[in-house]
Amino acid sequence: MKFELIHHDHGTRARAGTLLTDHGAIPSPFFMPVGTAGAVKALHIKDLEQEIGAFIMLSNTYHLYLRPGTDIVAKAGGLHRFNGWTKPILTDSGGYQIYSLGHMRKFTDDGVVFQSHIDGSRHVFTPEKAIDVQRLLGADIIMAFDECTPYPCDETYARKSMKRTHAWLDRCMAHFHHTECQHGYRQSLFPIVQGSIYPSLRSESAEYVAGMGAEGNAIGGLSVGEPAEMMYEMTSLVCEILPTEKPRYLMGVGTPANILEGIALGVDMFDCVMPTRNGRNGMLFTRDGIINIRNEKWKEDFSPVEEDGEVFADTLYSKAYLRHLFISGEMLAPMIATVHNLGFYMWLMREARHQILADNFGPWKSHMVKHLMQRL
Repeated sequence: MKFELIHHDHGTRARAGTLLTDHGAIPSPFFMPVGTAGAVKALHIKDLEQEIGAFIMLSNTYHLYLRPGTDIVAKAGGLHRFNGWTKPILTDSGGYQIYSLGHMRKFTDDGVVFQSHIDGSRHVFTPEKAIDVQRLLGADIIMAFDECTPYPCDETYARKSMKRTHAWLDRCMAHFHHTECQHGYRQSLFPIVQGSIYPSLRSESAEYVAGMGAEGNAIGGLSVGEPAEMMYEMTSLVCEILPTEKPRYLMGVGTPANILEGIALGVDMFDCVMPTRNGRNGMLFTRDGIINIRNEKWKEDFSPVEEDGEVFADTLYSKAYLRHLFISGEMLAPMIATVHNLGFYMWLMREARHQILADNFGPWKSHMVKHLMQRL
């Protein structure tokens, strides 16, 4: 993998670049649609490229390990051949999903013992196991196994958790360098910065991760319930420490406004289930704000969701028709909403890059943030 920085915005720390992988180039900054089990819900793989214009997708190690099973995906020739997506893929290590199991998992210094949410069966994930599974899945970018700290948590626990993540990172890196992808192309391993909301821990973790010399770095343990300003503070601190010449990935973030603020702080990569999950429930993101398409006010609105031709818009469907589909429980409703929301996120990334290259990102971002999250 290679990361080429093209331009730094003069007024902020935003930057535009290109991430080069064996499955194609990705212009940055970029957003990764989440296809947890190898598919973005309510969306055909071909539409992810042709309708949405995505350059990369994200899938999850934990879910694919449990179902259909790593061996099935590996026998297919890796996730690309299994699901038909020919562009880059990133896999999360599964650490966050295992953390989310609550009483169904137990962390130890060696790894995590957990029960499947599907059938209750017992499993063990170690740093080495997380690497082995991701090698078999064959994603272009794979993540180190980490422990995500909850919010809130006291500093003593946050420090213990961070030290465990660092120890696991050492094992991930060692195992990564002693193994290969069996599918014939190169993979890159990204370490993850932890440390909760404590500046001293975040700085220590960022220094540790930066010292690994990895091809890219991630910021984890944010967007887990902490105030947005605290998330921005920790992100800013970490971005000042992580290498400028390597891509920075803010995991699990977030709203359109969150993403623009993250770009301004120097982040290049984002993912979140929000555009797809919220879309399936009738929440649509637009340049002027958020629409709850189920509301009565859209019952006789025959205009498209986005009327500006510069913004991604499917003018075939009116607000009134889309509302009718949701109220009627038609399967087409979440499909249209998913295409719209992901298309809007892709437009937002393209426009952010354009504004960075024009040295106008700061003023544009300030204007956009005022509108993006207002309810229409």
